[in-house]
Amino acid sequence: MNENVTFVQGNEACVEAALYAGLDFFAGYPITPSTEIAEQMAARLPRLGRRFIQMEDEISSICAIIGASLTGQKVMTATSGPGFSLMQEGLGYAIMAEIPCVIANVMRGGPSTGLPTSPSQGDVYQARWGVHGDHAIIALTASNHQDVFDMTVYAFNLAETYRTPVILLFDEVIGHMREKLVIPEKGAIPVVDRLRTSVKAGVDYHPYLPREDGRLPMSDFGGEHRYNVTGLAHDMWGFPSSNPSVVHGLLRHLTDKIKNNVGEITRCKEYYMEDARTVLISYGSSARSALHVVEHQRRRGERLGLLELQTLWPFPYGLIDEKCADARHIVVVEMNMGQITRAVKRAVKDPERVVLANRIDGVFITPTDIKNILRLVQGKGV
Repeated sequence: MNENVTFVQGNEACVEAALYAGLDFFAGYPITPSTEIAEQMAARLPRLGRRFIQMEDEISSICAIIGASLTGQKVMTATSGPGFSLMQEGLGYAIMAEIPCVIANVMRGGPSTGLPTSPSQGDVYQARWGVHGDHAIIALTASNHQDVFDMTVYAFNLAETYRTPVILLFDEVIGHMREKLVIPEKGAIPVVDRLRTSVKAGVDYHPYLPREDGRLPMSDFGGEHRYNVTGLAHDMWGFPSSNPSVVHGLLRHLTDKIKNNVGEITRCKEYYMEDARTVLISYGSSARSALHVVEHQRRRGERLGLLELQTLWPFPYGLIDEKCADARHIVVVEMNMGQITRAVKRAVKDPERVVLANRIDGVFITPTDIKNILRLVQGKGV
């Protein structure tokens, strides 16, 4: 058998992808159901001459990767549930200081300790709005292990391209189930490396002065250039500023660098959308059940299609509106109380067409659950 074909958990696929993308430094604290990521990193990174450290909690974990990223390392942490809540202040700091990093959140039921070993997709809005203040964020997801690999590499690429933290929103089912993974040969998937400044030592370096293409070249902290890093609103030198024009320009930059590139950032998979009159929209493990329903019902002559979201934030409002323009019914399949459903209703004309098919009890949503909702939508009863 080809040595690049393996049989792994989703969490292990995430690890393989991070190493493929050039991960140098991982700091984390074990928490179900993401623990296998930290365990695998502890085993793999030292053998490659890279660094793993177990921190005392999730707050210190995200602070550690922020510091390591500033020194020029590609970095990552992984967590779940209450650990992700603890990381929010550090996440906001990374957004404001424009520090590339990747945070994997393998979702579980909540709030609080909730259901540590059961599936949920309840952190979608926390990923978008957990940080206070006006900001933009990138959050990616996947429904199978091959896509876990691809989206993890993509997360590192986006983090380096836009100098921003990127969140991987997986869930317990994806994290713990096992399936085939083909690890691509090196170079098969492009890897974006850190863009470093060409400014010579001794020459004035502006850490927050964008190039014409909008990217911000970095200088390894502690290296050739001295510069300031702060979570306060700051000018192009990195020094705190409350000047209204500086603050306005900074916040516009932080949001616009992502908002203006929604078409380039967002990814979505389409199934049977050419003639669909009923469109299912889903993501993560829920999309597996949704796809089963679509394929089963199409064999019975029903014109169903599926949009599988791989980028949850920034949300592809324009794409959803376009793809659902001719749909009679839109059914959003997710394991929460309708977090992406709200975004879909904002995206489409006639939002009354949008219906939620969900479970919130810690049980994986099944094709039967979705079919029951479809029968109601189609006026066939239960």
